[in-house]
Amino acid sequence: MDPLSIIGILLAVGAVLLGQSLEGGDPLSLLNVPAALIVVGGTVGASMLQTPLPVFFQALRSVGQVFRAPIFDGEQVVHKIVGWSSVSRSKGLLGLESVSETEPDPFTRKGLRLLVDGSEPEVIRSILETEIEAREHHDIQAAKVFEGMGGYAPTLGILGAVLGLIHVMENLSDPSRLGPGIAVAFVATIYGVGLANLVLLPAANKLKSIAYARSRLREMITEGIVAIAQGENPRNIELRLQSHLS
Repeated sequence: MDPLSIIGILLAVGAVLLGQSLEGGDPLSLLNVPAALIVVGGTVGASMLQTPLPVFFQALRSVGQVFRAPIFDGEQVVHKIVGWSSVSRSKGLLGLESVSETEPDPFTRKGLRLLVDGSEPEVIRSILETEIEAREHHDIQAAKVFEGMGGYAPTLGILGAVLGLIHVMENLSDPSRLGPGIAVAFVATIYGVGLANLVLLPAANKLKSIAYARSRLREMITEGIVAIAQGENPRNIELRLQSHLS
């Protein structure tokens, strides 16, 4: 579990509710089902309209990464690659065949198989870099779904406020209902702006940072595997990969 995501969203929502209380308002006055329906339903619907179905489902599957971000242990990866380099120098590239069969990460396993098959270093680099670019594009597209939602939510909040004001105007003959009616109308604006800036846009940026971190780690893995294919000294490989971590 990513503690920053949990603490961040609790702090953001808590600050809004606390500020409402300190101003003398009742936090429960921010609860309004029709406003929530307009903002959330309209935002999701507009996002579905602009997004291909596979990308939309990918975005939904990636929500868990916001609160349970994958761990990229660069030091462990460097240690493994240096170990593979030592094995290749003592037993040859075929000595890595058993490693390629048991490696859990699909990307690294593909690189090791290319290495064991005796592919040229530049061929290995080209294939792995193509996969890196494809995966990063895939992940960024999912993040952009939430980025798009963050753009629609405030506008839907304004729409909800306007609809609420229309209802208020229909009751101008009863002055006692104007104040509460206007207050409820603007709750939709709070929902739209709050949802966008406290949840959707931060989640999109978090997913982008995860995608970039995954790409940087895979670039380091590619660099290490290509260096093994070129027969570089394990110590030199370690120094090169450590520079990626710094």
